[in-house]
Amino acid sequence: MKVAIIGAGIAGLSCALRLQQAGYTVTLFDKGRGAGGRMATRRVETPGGTIAFDHGAQYLTMRDPDFVAAMQGWAAAGVVARWPAAGPDAWVGTPGMSAIVGHLAAQTDVRWNTHVTALRKTATGWQLDPGDAALFDSVVVAIPAEQAAGLLAPHDAAMARVAADSRSAPCWTAMFAFETPLAIFDDVLKDRGIIGWAARNSAKPGRDGPEAWVVQATPDWSRDHLEDAAETVVDQLQAALAAQCADALPAPIVRVGHRWRYARAAAGESGCLWNAGERIGAAGDWLLAPRIESGWLSGRRLAEQMLADA
Repeated sequence: MKVAIIGAGIAGLSCALRLQQAGYTVTLFDKGRGAGGRMATRRVETPGGTIAFDHGAQYLTMRDPDFVAAMQGWAAAGVVARWPAAGPDAWVGTPGMSAIVGHLAAQTDVRWNTHVTALRKTATGWQLDPGDAALFDSVVVAIPAEQAAGLLAPHDAAMARVAADSRSAPCWTAMFAFETPLAIFDDVLKDRGIIGWAARNSAKPGRDGPEAWVVQATPDWSRDHLEDAAETVVDQLQAALAAQCADALPAPIVRVGHRWRYARAAAGESGCLWNAGERIGAAGDWLLAPRIESGWLSGRRLAEQMLADA
């Protein structure tokens, strides 16, 4: 069986690895330049060296036994570590959140820089557009719900409606680096005015370099200012961070903004979606809950469903 998976995030990779275990040939396609997605790590060059910011998902937790087992394997591989500042059950990727998906992607066949815009069902299998003449027995859509709806609509209207009804919350994120530590006692700040979350990124395990902060606006503020210029947003988030500092905020040596249009998925109930007749499915955290573990579980459940219907 040959399977194409659109999206090489945690859901797509989880699905791919389970199918590979069963002997399937799996190819993933992702529009990004490398592993990350919402678990991305942004690297910025400075005169003092490279600074890495986790500007998407900040940490992960584990509850499900299967995910616990997977995490134990990642810990043995040295790609995750505990981060008590975010909670007693919080873990982070090391040396960045993208290390987790990078570790998984290295075990699969991923075609980066490939933005699939349409799926074509032929008499002999599935083809991707853009793409070559390769045919696949099944196709999986493992991207944010808003993007998944368009790919699914021509082939399964019910799946497309589930995706279209799942609306992600946006998030404006700012990244700052400073030559000296900030006079902020805690490494994590939550719900401080327009700040939904801020973290001293340089305090996470496995990080080095100068003082680095990631500041994420609340969903409501991000939605209200979604189309604002990045520079304006960064100014406001810098002012909000300064308000949490006991001393005057020093001039940052790095100021970068990033707009996540689809940051936090809404909770879903399906777990995964699968049309055995057409052999098309969907996976993602939007089908369970807005957690990294949920994305992994959704991909895994879809793989199990595909194997059961083979």
